[in-house]
Amino acid sequence: MATIPHRNRTELDRWLAGHVEEVIDPDRPIVDAHHHLWWRPPEAYQFPELMADLESGHDVRETVFVQCTAMYRADGPEAMRPVGETDYVNGIAAIGASGLFGDRRPCSGIVGFADLTLGGAVAPVLAAHVAAGGGRFRGVRHQAQWDATLGALARATPPRYLLADADFRKGFGHLAPLGLSFDAWVYFTQLDEVAALAAAFPETAIILDHIGAPLGIGPYTGRKAVFETWSQGMRALSRHPSVMVKLGGLGMAAYGFGFEARQRPASSAEIADAWRPYIEHCIEVFGVERCMFESNFPVDRQSCSYRTLWNAFKRIAAGCSEDEQDALFRGTAARAYRLDRV
Repeated sequence: MATIPHRNRTELDRWLAGHVEEVIDPDRPIVDAHHHLWWRPPEAYQFPELMADLESGHDVRETVFVQCTAMYRADGPEAMRPVGETDYVNGIAAIGASGLFGDRRPCSGIVGFADLTLGGAVAPVLAAHVAAGGGRFRGVRHQAQWDATLGALARATPPRYLLADADFRKGFGHLAPLGLSFDAWVYFTQLDEVAALAAAFPETAIILDHIGAPLGIGPYTGRKAVFETWSQGMRALSRHPSVMVKLGGLGMAAYGFGFEARQRPASSAEIADAWRPYIEHCIEVFGVERCMFESNFPVDRQSCSYRTLWNAFKRIAAGCSEDEQDALFRGTAARAYRLDRV
């Protein structure tokens, strides 16, 4: 595999400027179902950077923020410290909702972190998130990705079989009574674990992040074999009606497409050709009413610009009907995260 260059913000901006496209279908309303915010000096992706992407040509009306260990509280009980992230993101949402920066509403939905392995003791943490969210808190993501060779490819490594842990499931049982959903971030080798969780808690909405992570690095460079295993796992998971799936995340280097290593950025047509089999399979087995597009920015920014990313999605969905495209780009996310404004 080619060595992946590390680009700081300035270098990445310069690289992305090497390919700029006209916006496809610029009037289509979009809900970006998954992005992050953080301040990790010298890197930052906060309100100015997010708004620059939202205003880069596509009609992105609202967004959903998903936890990324940003702005935890520095003190207080350990279990309550992640509530600081919801405090922070709700403040960003309030800036957008002021109308001073136009009609876009960033972070209308907030997905935070609560340690569900606390079991029953997670109840006050969830209540604190709901209070801090100002009516925007929608669910929890407790990352569960695990691989014997690759680890978690993240800032923290969850234990193996987290979703089956008895204490985790006690905590998980507190989500549905509060009307909260669960964002599942696992690798394709763990899709059966998500299916087992959905079977045990059919009343809880589970939203699978990043198409279930069909990895393409390390021991998983055999794309045909990975696709076969992943596609079978997704088909089995789709039999659980409480599970939805986010179409995105394929710009991460771990998926093995290599766009981030190119001398010049790929076009949306090239990206669409590479990603189409995965996204079309998700739509086939889950249906548009359980699929939603996501940017996963700024993480997927390593592969293409925000404008190019949504152009690629629009190319992939071009064969769908108008109603189907509206569900994929707006309706499913608005319903899943209860974004009444759109």
